[in-house]
Amino acid sequence: MIIELEPIFNNVGSRFDFDYSLDLTALNLNSGFPFDSPVAVSGCVKNSAGVVTLTANVNAVYHSLCDRCAEEIKIPMKIPVEHGIVASLSNEDDGEFIVVEDMRLNLDALITEDVILFVPNKLLCSEKCKGLCPQCGANLNSGQCGCEKPIDPRLEVLKQFLDKTAGAEDTVSNE
Repeated sequence: MIIELEPIFNNVGSRFDFDYSLDLTALNLNSGFPFDSPVAVSGCVKNSAGVVTLTANVNAVYHSLCDRCAEEIKIPMKIPVEHGIVASLSNEDDGEFIVVEDMRLNLDALITEDVILFVPNKLLCSEKCKGLCPQCGANLNSGQCGCEKPIDPRLEVLKQFLDKTAGAEDTVSNE
């Protein structure tokens, strides 16, 4: 969606409301398509006392795999979007504003960027997810696996010593 901003910039108190669906199914953020249905976007662009702002709410469901156990998860996301919009900047390093020199705002591109930035770095099915067994790959959320826990290689010499000591005690007790 392209929003023509010239009427909003030129008229204090003017606003443009929007409510539409944005198709993000083509985004491939990790594996597969994380958004298998369009996201709902609603909000407005308004000029209040000569300051143009964009406020919106984005509702989406993100599909992914849990980073610990690899189970499929669906994460509902409510993303608040707020940006100041300017026609030009005097300080080139100011990243707080969206610059629209041609008075046209590509809302789809801006919302897509905000959605991508909102996705968490670590995706978990639950905070208490136990993950997978590093030996056999069993999902530890379903129960314990039958693996024997490996011995720390730094303590292997101590285990060998204890095994020899136990073997010597068995030999003495049998005699």
